[in-house]
Amino acid sequence: MTYDFEVSDEIPASPEGIYAAWMSSERHSAMTGAEAHVGPAVGDEFDAWDGYIHGKTLELEPSRRIVQSWRSTQFTDNDEDSRIEVLLDGNDDATLVTVRHSNVPADHRGYEDSGWQQSYFTPMKAYFDAK
Repeated sequence: MTYDFEVSDEIPASPEGIYAAWMSSERHSAMTGAEAHVGPAVGDEFDAWDGYIHGKTLELEPSRRIVQSWRSTQFTDNDEDSRIEVLLDGNDDATLVTVRHSNVPADHRGYEDSGWQQSYFTPMKAYFDAK
């Protein structure tokens, strides 16, 4: 059994800046505060949060949309990959970042409850505020 959800927050950066950071190993690591390795092209693999998350980039629309397969080390062998779609809508001053997370194992409610906020949105705000 799986579920889907959507979370959003406003980040003080342009869509171009957020996209560039998300798709860069060095900047993704700095933006979240944990080591990440990100290939910049469709088909490239990635990992984030010191290897806790890994997957593959499925679709890219520069500065607008990122789609990746996504799984954590807590997924079981029987769990299929989940999928994230990151939508960027904003201007030079701020961007509404919306994450649509689908095919999440039903017992992994923490991603919706606070995981995205604590692990991405909050550190992203601090990272871009400091720029």
